[in-house]
Formats: sequence, structure tokens, C-alpha cells
Amino acid sequence: MDCFYTIRKISRTYERKRTVIRLQKYLADAGVSSRRKCEQLILQGRVQVNGKTVTEPGTKVEGSEEIRVDGRIIRPGHKKVYILLNKPKGYISSVKDQFSRKTVIDLVSGISERIYPVGRLDYDTSGLIILTNDGEFANMLMHPRNEVEKVYRAEIKGMLSEDDIERLENGLDIGWHVTAPACVRIIDKSAERSVVEITIHEGKNRQVRKMFDAVGHPVLRLKRTAIGGITAGNLAEGKWRHLSKAEIDMLRSRYGDF
Repeated sequence: MDCFYTIRKISRTYERKRTVIRLQKYLADAGVSSRRKCEQLILQGRVQVNGKTVTEPGTKVEGSEEIRVDGRIIRPGHKKVYILLNKPKGYISSVKDQFSRKTVIDLVSGISERIYPVGRLDYDTSGLIILTNDGEFANMLMHPRNEVEKVYRAEIKGMLSEDDIERLENGLDIGWHVTAPACVRIIDKSAERSVVEITIHEGKNRQVRKMFDAVGHPVLRLKRTAIGGITAGNLAEGKWRHLSKAEIDMLRSRYGDF
């Protein structure tokens, strides 16, 4: 409760004093996207301030300017939305796709605010993903320093040896990156197929699949079952719900700087 009171108080102070802030933070606070994505939008020349294209992410604004992204006027003060989606396979974790494939946004209806996914979940991977229009919240969950834990359940070929488990848990080279330590738990095993729970705090492209490839046990099926301690509960695949205030508070308390 105190955290949210403080945030509202700071927000009102910004309005009164016209505090100068970085352009990417203004855009993120207005719900355009995460701060990192907003920096990319600026670098791509898609942001205008008072009719002038700005390509420097560090540009300072007061908020009284006319600020546009792709021609659309951006205004602060939007309603914050926090959604947990249980994504099926066959959906892109993006707002739109250049190849016209289905995206996670297609699964969410009845929301007038412009939301976007926090991080990624591969096209062939199912499970939990958070969508929001709160740029600071998204940045908090995606920033590497916060080490937000993601839990996956993987069905893999064959059976992991003790050496395989040790390599996965200690970190291993997946060709272009040495992974951080992980936690591995065997759910079920046989010579043909095994089910493994793995917990990581990174978000590299197709990382879990590449980790199991590196130990010689390709993934047959992969599902993300938890993000930062939040689980699906009885949320069916393809369905979504709003995060509860308790869940939002928990994530902010665990990973935020509030």
C-alpha cells in the first residue's frame, strides 16, 4: 500500500513541477512499450517531439510537448493493465508479426489499452507470459540484474545423466553464450523420454532448448510454468486473467527498487 501511495505521490509531483525526464522513460510511462523497446523506436526515427524527429534516446522532455510515435500522439495518465496469459504453441510473443502469424495479442479481448508482452516465449513453446502497458514494470521484470526466475517443464529425448545435470546446473556453453547456473529437477524418466523441470533467470533466445541440445537431449515439448513465483493455477491454455494486486505487489517487492 505504501509503495503505491509513494508512486502516485511522485506522479503528481511530476505533473506539478513538469519534471524533465528522458524521452524513452516518458514513452514507457505512457504505455508505448518497455523502456528498451522505446529506445529502439527512437533510434529508428519513429518518434517526433513538437514535429521534429528525434533519434537520440537521451533526449529530455517535460511532457508538455506534442510527442508522437508513428504519427500517433502519446499522452500519459493511462490505466495500468497487468495480464497473465497461458500461451498455446503457435503464437508469436509480439504485438504484430511481419509474416501475419498469430500473436499473443490475438488471445486477449476486451482490453482497450495498448498492451505488449514482457519478454518472449518461443513460437513452439507454451506457457505463461505477462502482458502490460506499464513500461517500468516490464523493464523491472526483463532487466538482467533482477534475475527474475522462470520455471519450465521440458519433455526431452532420453534420460539425463548426473554429468548432464551438473553441466546444466553449473552453466554451459550453448555456442554463443555461457549460461548462468540453473536448477534442475527430474519429474519422470525413462530411456526414451524424460520430463524435467528447469529454473533459469535469463531470457536468451530459445535458451532452454539450446541448453538441452548442448547435453545431447533435444526438447520434444516445452512449457513455462512460472514467472517470478507466479503460476498458472487453474488458468487454461489459451486463456488469460488480470494479475491480482497481491501478485503485482509481490513482484515489485521481490524485484523492484520501490
